[in-house]
Amino acid sequence: MANPNLLAATTASGTTAYNTPGTTSATVLLANAAASGQVYKINQIVCANVNGTSAVNATVSINTLASGSGTAYPVISTIAVPASASVIAVDKTTAIYLMEDKSITVTSGTASGITYTISYEVIS
Repeated sequence: MANPNLLAATTASGTTAYNTPGTTSATVLLANAAASGQVYKINQIVCANVNGTSAVNATVSINTLASGSGTAYPVISTIAVPASASVIAVDKTTAIYLMEDKSITVTSGTASGITYTISYEVIS
């Protein structure tokens, strides 16, 4: 399991993904498969409360396996996001590299209460 040398990278593609988990269990927001030959530079993760009436807790974690299992290391943990508001969990000043066979999972305190948006670069 190797990650590409950033100085020798030939491709860097930007993308954005989003998910509104319909459950209160940890859900994979982004996974980097084992032996992908890629590293993902996470530029931003935004947690937006779409509940509209009450605060909803949000957790964002880096997991040791691409499947979303293994050990979870929280980036933010059980942060109350006010109704109709957003919290920035990661931005360019706190960028994260997601290596091979790792994932980012999100957990909402209320099903369908938080939309998670992630902006990242796939580097190979």
